[in-house]
Amino acid sequence: MLNIILFGKPGAGKGTQADYIKNYFDLVHISTGDLFRNNIKNETQMGLIAKSYMDEGKLVPDEVTIDMLKSEVINNSKANGFIFDGFPRTISQAEVLDIFLDSMKMNIRATISLDVEDFILEDRLIKRGKTSGRLDDQNINKIRNRFKEYNKKTLPLINYYKSLNKFYSISGTGTIDEIRDKLVNMINQLKLND
Repeated sequence: MLNIILFGKPGAGKGTQADYIKNYFDLVHISTGDLFRNNIKNETQMGLIAKSYMDEGKLVPDEVTIDMLKSEVINNSKANGFIFDGFPRTISQAEVLDIFLDSMKMNIRATISLDVEDFILEDRLIKRGKTSGRLDDQNINKIRNRFKEYNKKTLPLINYYKSLNKFYSISGTGTIDEIRDKLVNMINQLKLND
């Protein structure tokens, strides 16, 4: 089973790339953003809690995110693998994910980071906010707050996955196709090394 985490700041292209990678490698794409939006749209209790945090530009509490994610993995337990997009964001989430996947006889094969400079991400997010209607993408201060949260809570994950020899990074700048080719080549190389 091929389980991959796509890693990167908001706007790095995780969702765009995950959509292609899931089809190419026949994986189930689990995007915490999509989980949040679906739960918000359906006005579930977890969705209402998630919305209150997202509207402030803050990260959703672990318990809410983890409950949504576990449900999605269990519902797709016969899949060839998963591509996790937007989770884990903290070491504690990574540890909970490892324990949960282990209980399902699964593990993470690799964490791949899409690295993009902040000024490029800001421009991407503002443009996305104009077309998507997402409030958290329309305010530069909220965007920068999301970057601060990411740096504070998520960057320590790099060392966590490096210590497990599961961390890889590629440049997330360039055309969508160029980034996609780099990702596919990296994942194929990882599969060869298994």
